[in-house]
Amino acid sequence: MEIDLIFKVAAVGIIVAVLNVILKSSGRDDQALMITLAGIVVVIVMLVQQIGTLFSTLKSVFGL
Repeated sequence: MEIDLIFKVAAVGIIVAVLNVILKSSGRDDQALMITLAGIVVVIVMLVQQIGTLFSTLKSVFGL
């Protein structure tokens, strides 16, 4: 597992948290929720790509 993935997930989390605080303080709770959901989707897409790579590596290692 690459350390870059951890830093990317942390960066997305920090950006989402900052935007969430800014939007909630300005009274835009619905947009803050959408930003949070978008951040979760971005992280899930990054993780799904890595899981796909893991499965293809396992297939090649075990010859399946």
